[in-house]
Amino acid sequence: MNIFPAPSSCRFSEDTIDCGNAEWIKISPDFSANLKRQLSELAQEFSSCFANGLKIIAGSPAMGNIFMTVSISGAGIKKQGYKLRTTQKGIVLDGVDEAGIFYGIQTLRQILKKYGSRPKAFAVSDHPDFSNRGVMLDVSRCKVPTMKNLFQLVDMFASMKLNQLQLYIEHTFAFSAHETVWRDASPFSAADIMELEAYCAERYMELVPNFNSFGHFERWLRHSEYKKYAECPDGFEHPWGGCSDHGSTLKPEKESLALLNSLYSEYLPNFSSKLFNVGCDETWELGLGRSKKLCETKGKTRVYLDFLLKIDELTRKHGRRMMFWGDIILHEPELIKELPKDVVALNWGYEANHPFKKQAKCFAEAGVPFYVCPGTSSWNSLTGRTQNCLENLANAAENGSRFGAEGFLNTDWGDGGHHQPQPVSYIGYAAGAAYSWSYKANKDTDMAAALNEMAFMDKTGITGHLFYDLGKALELMKARPANCSVFNKLLFWDMKEEPECMKETGKPELKKCIAKFEELIALASRARPESSDGKLVIDEFRHAAGMAKLSAQKAVAFLEKSDKLDSLRHDLERIISNHEKLWLARNKVGGLRESSGKLRDSMRAFENNK
Repeated sequence: MNIFPAPSSCRFSEDTIDCGNAEWIKISPDFSANLKRQLSELAQEFSSCFANGLKIIAGSPAMGNIFMTVSISGAGIKKQGYKLRTTQKGIVLDGVDEAGIFYGIQTLRQILKKYGSRPKAFAVSDHPDFSNRGVMLDVSRCKVPTMKNLFQLVDMFASMKLNQLQLYIEHTFAFSAHETVWRDASPFSAADIMELEAYCAERYMELVPNFNSFGHFERWLRHSEYKKYAECPDGFEHPWGGCSDHGSTLKPEKESLALLNSLYSEYLPNFSSKLFNVGCDETWELGLGRSKKLCETKGKTRVYLDFLLKIDELTRKHGRRMMFWGDIILHEPELIKELPKDVVALNWGYEANHPFKKQAKCFAEAGVPFYVCPGTSSWNSLTGRTQNCLENLANAAENGSRFGAEGFLNTDWGDGGHHQPQPVSYIGYAAGAAYSWSYKANKDTDMAAALNEMAFMDKTGITGHLFYDLGKALELMKARPANCSVFNKLLFWDMKEEPECMKETGKPELKKCIAKFEELIALASRARPESSDGKLVIDEFRHAAGMAKLSAQKAVAFLEKSDKLDSLRHDLERIISNHEKLWLARNKVGGLRESSGKLRDSMRAFENNK
């Protein structure tokens, strides 16, 4: 029996337990209304498998057999853990807390889907490696999901036993006094946040507020009325190349703190969580503008830390525990010990070989609580990067567990316009959930097969493998650009000269990729996902594969000085139209013009090479 995530300990025998005549799930009257509802929904879902139906009861039934007894005792069970087993008197589910019972329900649901009322005898003893297991969705790089889409994602995350969700916010919350910033972005309202939090709470998931509060403030600082808060109000030269005509980092001064305090006062009360992710990563231009003299005197990392500590004071004022991205403080690890011992450092890194071992050790030795924060490897890829994704997530889980991380936060970014369709991230969601639940039990799990069961409901077994193999296609290429795929680079390449990524890649590799994409697109016609969004999932797959295929065809045409560029330009026009249609199936309209505009800009390469 393949349970996902695989439990810490699980035994099945060949003996069948016939429960067909049972009709009761006996629960404790002390359970919360929410847990009673979860158990009632389980009974309704599988009632047709039982001769007399299935229902819950808190008392002792005078007639009828008990199918399952559910209790909270916690004897010998770790936090959020449960024990689930068959006995001569039916199934017994025992948890240490209500969350543990909820996770036991998720396991039982999978068993009942396979065996109905006649399961094999089993004994499961289970608990998570990480007490906090979350996903952070980027809802600021163009895509703002609809509430319906968010609810569907929360359901999937809960079924995978995840218990935290963050929405990465830069400008997509409707602050009452700052419409200039969020106009046309389709932002979340306070009511949306409260509705989402309630939905999460019903599934034992914590919605953690997230608002980037130092770096990545460009969506504010580009507007004239906010330039006074910028470190470099007239722009700066980006360390990754190119120049910006506006700032991205707040100046580390009282005026900026006053702005943040006002924003926190409106934003944070909409959340019940006592955690708050203030971001503060990638403060690129710190020390180049208004804080230049101060940084020259005290040092840039010291100035950063001093301002971070003031943000921490603000966070405490609002009754929250600060979480922050740990990249800048790691520039001078000796300063970590000066952090308060109740903040949470978020140790992020997205490549397979990211030094989680070295960095996690720095936080652990300084006594500063931390999460490991790998990623889905989907952004700037079109297709996903399957191998990098799995290795990055495994690296984080292994070293996070080794050095005592408080949590595992799986990040899903939308850099560059968020062009990857949503299901491209699902391999990463599944692997992150499995590895953070129990890395030892799940390190060899077939993630494509898991997705067929957990997300796509595809009995053919094809849909999960389509996305898995799509993200493996880049293994056919020698070029391995960091934090992106070669296909994404080629799609947006201006074709003025041979790009760096093609110096390691020739026509044979490109043509192999084209053939692979065509093979996968043909295979998609045989997939049969039965999820409510099954047709959309296949359309999204074809779109992702089509974008990647066109990028490789574009490179081949350039190398061959082919006359096929005009045909490819028409293909790109169809891709843009498809992108816009598929976007609106899961996301609000805000951000679409920006994302689609980047694809339209790439049309110029064809015009320039006629």
